Amino acid sequence: MRRKYLVTGGAGFIGSNFIRHLFVNEPDATVTNLDALTYAGVPATVAELDENQNHHFVEGDIRDPEVVGEVMPGHDVVVHFAAESHVDRSIVGPSPFLETNFVGTGVLLDAALRHEVPRFVHVSTDEVYGSIPTGFAAEDARLDPSSPYSSSKAASDLLARSYFVTYGYDVVVTRCTNNYGPYQYPEKVIPLFITNLLESKRVPLYGKGVNERDWIFVEDHCAALHLLVERAEPGEIYNIGAGAQLPNIELTRKILEALGYDDSWIERVPDRPGHDFRYAVDTSKLRELGWSPARDFSDQLEHTIDWYRRRRDWWEPLKAAFA
Repeated sequence: MRRKYLVTGGAGFIGSNFIRHLFVNEPDATVTNLDALTYAGVPATVAELDENQNHHFVEGDIRDPEVVGEVMPGHDVVVHFAAESHVDRSIVGPSPFLETNFVGTGVLLDAALRHEVPRFVHVSTDEVYGSIPTGFAAEDARLDPSSPYSSSKAASDLLARSYFVTYGYDVVVTRCTNNYGPYQYPEKVIPLFITNLLESKRVPLYGKGVNERDWIFVEDHCAALHLLVERAEPGEIYNIGAGAQLPNIELTRKILEALGYDDSWIERVPDRPGHDFRYAVDTSKLRELGWSPARDFSDQLEHTIDWYRRRRDWWEPLKAAFA
């Protein structure tokens, strides 16, 4: 089957990697990439994707019913990545997060339902569960978001699920842990720390660095999403994670060591308001479908560092814009 995908946010980090994954693993697929090219949507990334004739870029906002209504018909799957996604930015100014992540998702769902697109995959985050002191959150765990960002994603998750409950529409919700890898916007922690050190600058670490995250290489996330396009049960929620739990101080030291620096390059900064202590998800439901992370954290961190070392042409203009 030659599928036609509508990928929202495909000029961003995970969305663009998912498109690359499709072209390798489903080479007959065609992709319409809908992205508003806000700060984290990178034109240079789009230019690379455009080298594949099956990639069709549309610059547009998911909050715009007219734009969405024009691009939606004829697709087999919507994979919805488009979101405002930086917690710090949501604390400073919540409105764009509410408008894009909730209202935009509603516009997409409405159009997909009306145009009878067979499947809608809504890509969300483990942050909707809030901090998990011990153990691992299963898909039926209580939602307890802490930031305007995670609250907006929790709301959009519930909206997506309501389209299955109310209309019987084939919606799948995924909740993934922290991603890392090539093409990640350099204000996120791993690319920020890598690029700072490549520029001989110190790395800003929140508080004592004891907050813990599960790190998944972006290609493993993309492989999970591709499997769920094929095999997910309609209306279900699936956690995605690698089980690579690390306190932020250990993550920082791994990056420092890989680039030949020591702890003197750490700049301690005041902790983020409402900073969740620990994220951890139970991924057994997804693993029962045959998925497991295929990549080792240390190996892929080295790979990621090498990519940013080679691709200054990609990240230096981005850092200059937000410096």
